[in-house]
Amino acid sequence: MRTQQPRTHYPRTPHLPWSPGASSDDVRVTDLRGLRGREVVVTEKLDGENTTLYADGLHARSLDSAHHPSRAWAKALQGRIAERIPTGWRVCGENMFARHSLAYSGLESWFYGFSVWDDSDDSPGGRCLDWDRTVDFLRQRGIPAPPVLWRGVLDRDSERALRALKPDTGRTEGYVVRSVEGFTLEEFGQRVAKWVRTGHVQTDQHWMHTAVVENGLDPAAALWAVRSGAAPDAEALLTAVGVASGSPRAAAEAAARLDALGLTGDDRLAGVLAALMHRGHRGSLAGRLAAPLGLPLARRVADLVGLHPRLHRPYPDEDRKSGLIRLSYAVDLGVLHAVADAVAPDAEAHEQVEWSALYAEEAVPPDQESLRKAFADLEAHAADRCWAEAREAYAEGRIRTADEAVAATWRWRSGDFPRLIQMVGPSGSGKSDFARGLGGVDAYVSLDELREARGARADQRANGEVLRRGLHGLDTALASGGTVVWDATSLNPHQRSLVRGIARRHDALHIHAVLLVDEDELARRNTARPHPVPDSALTAQLRRFVPPYPGQAHHTWYIGEGGTVEEEA
Repeated sequence: MRTQQPRTHYPRTPHLPWSPGASSDDVRVTDLRGLRGREVVVTEKLDGENTTLYADGLHARSLDSAHHPSRAWAKALQGRIAERIPTGWRVCGENMFARHSLAYSGLESWFYGFSVWDDSDDSPGGRCLDWDRTVDFLRQRGIPAPPVLWRGVLDRDSERALRALKPDTGRTEGYVVRSVEGFTLEEFGQRVAKWVRTGHVQTDQHWMHTAVVENGLDPAAALWAVRSGAAPDAEALLTAVGVASGSPRAAAEAAARLDALGLTGDDRLAGVLAALMHRGHRGSLAGRLAAPLGLPLARRVADLVGLHPRLHRPYPDEDRKSGLIRLSYAVDLGVLHAVADAVAPDAEAHEQVEWSALYAEEAVPPDQESLRKAFADLEAHAADRCWAEAREAYAEGRIRTADEAVAATWRWRSGDFPRLIQMVGPSGSGKSDFARGLGGVDAYVSLDELREARGARADQRANGEVLRRGLHGLDTALASGGTVVWDATSLNPHQRSLVRGIARRHDALHIHAVLLVDEDELARRNTARPHPVPDSALTAQLRRFVPPYPGQAHHTWYIGEGGTVEEEA
């Protein structure tokens, strides 16, 4: 008979000295020596039921907590993720299914995790993971963390600001401060503290003995459900991401294949969404999905949509392994094959996917951590170049180890080569603003400015001549060395190849700076521009837009609506 994992009571969280909700029975921090000088994270304190999940069960704050209707959903969640909680670990969080003293209408889930404990640690009671590992661990199991209100080093100034913080007590119970670094159970009282509103509920008895009233969920809850392993609700997913239509059957089939591979969290969500929207236009998907998913995950979904048809077509077997390694720089190969198999249009396409999957077992990408260490002592641009050249050499089968990568990239270790930043994106996406905000630029080649010099910035009639002058200017600038910006739409591979050829001729580090902005926002910006392009021209640009994949330049920046780099590849 299997022995039940030992249960651990979640400790009482002490109140901050200025917490108004502390009663005479509560524990209060007398000083903040355990937090001062440390990086801390301040999260919203949710009004729910303290609950701990294990690989073999769960309990509320009381170790012998009995059944209650409000705990059924948490039990179902624990059942879905049990295999992904290591033996000897526990997940502590807040069961938000039932309304207590505060009503919630926009929850991302009915369970929020706030700490993860490794009981295999030698310390009695185990060790709490650091905050970043906690969030990553939870996300990969479909559990959101409470909203973060502030993060930084707790010093005299930030403590004053924290004391002055006035939460909306009609909507939140308070906040919790914890050290970002991990700590043992014995250190809990010095590393975690809370602020609670006056008159907060001290007992669970009032809601446990009345009819259960569910708290309300946000549309994003459908995304977290898929991350946790639940069957995809296609209609709810489309609502959550703001897309009008999709293929429910494909989403369900992709989920089954991803489950067979043991893929969870963002990997499972990316695959399900890509299958659901597999007929979508990749050029517009990333911008549309960036708001609900965040740009990095939105980019992955869009790239899965763009790449999966390649697995349906015959491919020379002698080149297949290297091709798959290159695809792995953009997406997870397991997810890609699951999506391609789920949406394959016929038996021949299914056969091609199955054949590709056999090759993928050996198409292992290089060990990124080893390569980072190998190039860690280099200047940033030199490290980027060496990593990119090693990546390509690995795909071609010329190298296999980090030591071989160092030997193969010696010529670029000095960083003595020009750098080209190629802007990519439709009109109005913010290319020029981003490019002009870059420091250390030695030359700037803008096709719009060349058109303006001819008489009209929006005049597209002399595009051939303008492009020739621009490419000549780029060639001259790179020959002089330094950093050069190419500011043009660069919408498709052909347009980008003209610039890439010149970059190669001068042995330049080639960086793609890709602007991914929602089409509705682009249309809004276009009407407000001093030099708007015709609506028909913008529509044509969006139809032709094929963003570059990771690996098609030495380095890629993905830039969102806010004009900042949100992902580097």
